[in-house]
Amino acid sequence: MGPSNFASLSPATITALAIHIGAGTTALFAGIVALSAAKGATLHRRAGTVFVIAMLTMAAFADYLAVVRPDQLPNLLIGTFTFYLVTTAWLTVYRPEGQYGLAEKVAFAVALMLFLPFALLSLQLATGMQPFLRFAVGFKGPILIAIYVFTILTGIAVVTDLKVLLARGISAKARIERHLWRMCLGLALASGSAFTNGFSRLIPKGLIPFGWYFVPQFIGLGVLFFWLFRVRFTRWYDGGSGGDTELPPGVSAAELSPAALAK
Repeated sequence: MGPSNFASLSPATITALAIHIGAGTTALFAGIVALSAAKGATLHRRAGTVFVIAMLTMAAFADYLAVVRPDQLPNLLIGTFTFYLVTTAWLTVYRPEGQYGLAEKVAFAVALMLFLPFALLSLQLATGMQPFLRFAVGFKGPILIAIYVFTILTGIAVVTDLKVLLARGISAKARIERHLWRMCLGLALASGSAFTNGFSRLIPKGLIPFGWYFVPQFIGLGVLFFWLFRVRFTRWYDGGSGGDTELPPGVSAAELSPAALAK
């Protein structure tokens, strides 16, 4: 978005855009700190809290901007999905182990309401039909791929939320995995928004090959898969049972329990 585009925006929209960018930048730094710190330690918890607040702020203002700006409604689905991801990631470790309630039922309903329009949009684009939503940048190239990817991700969210409801809660490694993939995916989405949608418009075209703007997002996804593998297939985490699991130096099993991670 160049200077001429800013001149056409209302003061309220410019303010919302500034808050959106500021919150997204804060979320990126806080997310990096949370990933780098020992899991369950004070720094991890505090950085995680900042990350959650910043991400929810960023997503809320992304939704606002998607509504007030023309032909941006697909961003409303993406912003809402980001808000849903971070909220449910936080709720997963905030909720006592093996319990569920109204919030999880609402989360499932939200995931389902996001999956259905994404699925319809993917079907229309794959079959050459007229999309029911218009997008200012069009549905081609990376945007088209992103729509298909979001359809898959929201479908996974629906299935995993339904599993939590049917199991009447979630515990142990499955609980930490749910927290990790939703938080890390949220960070990857923030990276994508910042680099492929933000910096790519500010930096003169041709200075940096466009493909390089995807690197931070792929790094975030790489971290996601690294932690999922580590939790599922190694003895890094034992659910806080106090067993002989190898823990990071200076971190106790109690600090890695779901209750501690939520603080």
